[in-house]
Amino acid sequence: MIYISGGITGIAFCKLHFDKAESYLKSKGCVPINPHKICSLLPTLSHSEYMTICMALLSLCDSIYMLKGYERSKGAMQELEYAKEHGYKVVYEE
Repeated sequence: MIYISGGITGIAFCKLHFDKAESYLKSKGCVPINPHKICSLLPTLSHSEYMTICMALLSLCDSIYMLKGYERSKGAMQELEYAKEHGYKVVYEE
């Protein structure tokens, strides 16, 4: 499975960006985990609670797909650090 990582908080059109990445990864034969889709089911959680969910989802994967602009997201940077520490394959959006 491949986890999609990128900015969510304060990012315009982030749902579209995550959904497009999910479709793209599926077309390449991957099994993507879209945290935006999952976390949007729980709209009242804090950022810390969202990150707990996201890190749990990430731990189920063996790869991470970094969306453009991920560098501006504290959460995405935490996810990338975790992925590198655990030997995940890191793929960057072109």
